[in-house]
Amino acid sequence: VLDLPLNEADKLAKLIPNMAKLGRIFNMPENELRSKFRAEDLDKINQLLNISEGEDLEAETINQARVIEGSVRNTGIHACGVIITPDDITNFVPIATAKDSDLYVTQFDNAVVENAGLLKMDFLGLKTLTLIKDTCKILKAKDGIDLDPDHFPLDDEKTFELFQKGETVGIFQYESPGMQKHLKDLKPTVFDDLIAMNALYRPGPMEYIPSFIKRKHGHETIEYDLPEMEEYLKDTYGITVYQEQVMLLSQKLADFTKGEADVLRKAMGKKQKAVLDKMKPQFINQAVAKGLDETKLEKIWKDWEAFASYAFNKSHSTCYAWIAYQTAYLKAHYPAEYMAAVLSNNMNDIKQVTFFMEECKRMKLNVLGPDVNESYYKFSVNKDNAIRFGMGAIKGVGYGAVKTIVDQRKEEGLYKSIFDLAKRIDLRAANKKAFENLAYAGAFDCFANTHRAQYFHSTGDDMTFLEKTMRFASKFQENQNSAQVSLFGESSEVQIPEPEVPPCEEWGTMEKLAREKEVVGIYISGHPLDDFKIEMNTFCNANIGMFNELEPYVNRELSFGGVVTDVQHRISKQGKGWALFTVEDYVESYEFRIFGEEYLKFRHFLIRNNFVYVKVWVREGWENRETGKKGDPRLQYNSFQLLHDVMDNMAKKLSIQLDINKLDPENIQELKDLLKMHKGDHGLNITIYDHEEEIKLNMLSRRQKVRISQELLEELAAQQVRYKLN
Repeated sequence: VLDLPLNEADKLAKLIPNMAKLGRIFNMPENELRSKFRAEDLDKINQLLNISEGEDLEAETINQARVIEGSVRNTGIHACGVIITPDDITNFVPIATAKDSDLYVTQFDNAVVENAGLLKMDFLGLKTLTLIKDTCKILKAKDGIDLDPDHFPLDDEKTFELFQKGETVGIFQYESPGMQKHLKDLKPTVFDDLIAMNALYRPGPMEYIPSFIKRKHGHETIEYDLPEMEEYLKDTYGITVYQEQVMLLSQKLADFTKGEADVLRKAMGKKQKAVLDKMKPQFINQAVAKGLDETKLEKIWKDWEAFASYAFNKSHSTCYAWIAYQTAYLKAHYPAEYMAAVLSNNMNDIKQVTFFMEECKRMKLNVLGPDVNESYYKFSVNKDNAIRFGMGAIKGVGYGAVKTIVDQRKEEGLYKSIFDLAKRIDLRAANKKAFENLAYAGAFDCFANTHRAQYFHSTGDDMTFLEKTMRFASKFQENQNSAQVSLFGESSEVQIPEPEVPPCEEWGTMEKLAREKEVVGIYISGHPLDDFKIEMNTFCNANIGMFNELEPYVNRELSFGGVVTDVQHRISKQGKGWALFTVEDYVESYEFRIFGEEYLKFRHFLIRNNFVYVKVWVREGWENRETGKKGDPRLQYNSFQLLHDVMDNMAKKLSIQLDINKLDPENIQELKDLLKMHKGDHGLNITIYDHEEEIKLNMLSRRQKVRISQELLEELAAQQVRYKLN
């Protein structure tokens, strides 16, 4: 406004000490300035005061800044706050039109509006509600089941079993690993347990969770500061968890009115220490007047002050727990439908889709690839209770393309061949790209006479079979639309022969998976590393994602496995070879660089689609001689080997762990038979343990040796036998 050059304005701004205000500086006596500010800040303040007394542009800028300091610079809109009034809102509060919209907003700040006595409600959207609704829709469409989530029974065994096992992936508010661990320990049996866990699993109150769990199971004595407190703390085993408990206790112990109790709640929720300090004498005096011990009251108030830093209200927690319970109920009783809804609601986030597909595997739910004869836009559940991939998740296949495929399927039945599909659907909605990507994703695999490679095979005329099919279908539809009839009175359809399906070799597994990933972002029909899951879990101490931030791992050896998805061999200016190669694991991929002797030593492993196991040492970055700063950490490649060889080269001993309380002759015989089938040279160790008695007995088998293999370990897992390698 005043056209002061930016560098001059910056100089002036730097003369104002941090967190200081102009009004305060200019109105403060000199002796007070000396006591409040450090010497270096005082010099700046004196410069500022001297400049302000001049008559130039700098002085005018400072003096104008003093005038407007503290004024509202701009207004914001509360994310979800809505004011509700009994009559026209303009009769109660001044309003304005929001910036960039026609929305009415109050000119008062939200705190002022509340203090003025108006009702402010926060309305939040929640994706989980859509998820519940979608699950109900899938069930209605598939089985004709009408579910009312608001009437799910609150004592459902299967639902509580799910919480007790910590199988809460995809369950609102209860899906973090930390929460899962606490749920396994708590073993909730009533809805109140879920409410309490929701309130406790937050920074601050988390420290009370172990005590809460012990008290529930009778491993810790439940104590109350005053017997009068039991009535309101009994449900939470003597631990103050909710703001409402404080409200009720303040009324019971100190005869606070409901209004005063609510002021106390607000002060706690908003961390208003001044209000709490003001209310403390009232609480102590009124409670003492009722004959209660002052020392204990002081302790109670002190606990409440600490509680204020994490106070959570029960009404919120109950709502969250209820929504979580509804999702858990659906997951427990209708797992396929629920997970289909979860996947649909995360369709645009490939990492989340991958994560939830892993959960489907754990739940032993089949997730099938897209299929033009079964899929819809979103994920769905077929008649065999398998989850079917949504066609909307395929790149380049828009809503219009999916709609025409689904509509025609509903009207005239399943598609018999690629020709039947192409003839029936609207080719304006499904273009060439959509057809190609559907083929890459395996959506045409339901047609028995063709495989994926054939759609892209060209017989020398520069046209793929898929292009010929689309041209054929286009001509067919043109003829149908013009309703032309041949000389002999036959439909012109006969005159257009279907293109021949070209014979060619099928794509290999890696090619199929690579194409799937190209158009969907993830592997659908499997993962290249599925055959090496045990090696990855047992012998790797790192994942690919860790290489994005190597600083924490300096001077450590990291071992990781993955599939090589890209390799570029290069020659440096000095004529030396080096390479860029990308390795991918289940979650991420990373581009590595390898130089010098390490490149010469390990380059034969750098082949696309190779499954590799790599050990690297993370070294400190080079130090810049001029600045003394260290660069990014460097990698020293210690070894490469193929993942196929890892089990044979690195597995030395199998340790089987058996719970003495679950041993019976049948189990023992099954285990003996299994180990006999897998005789070899690897050591065998058996540990018998008793959790309750905290006893374990280690036994090394001298006669029986085994061959550690994928098959053996999978069989052990199937028999629910715990094991460790090495």
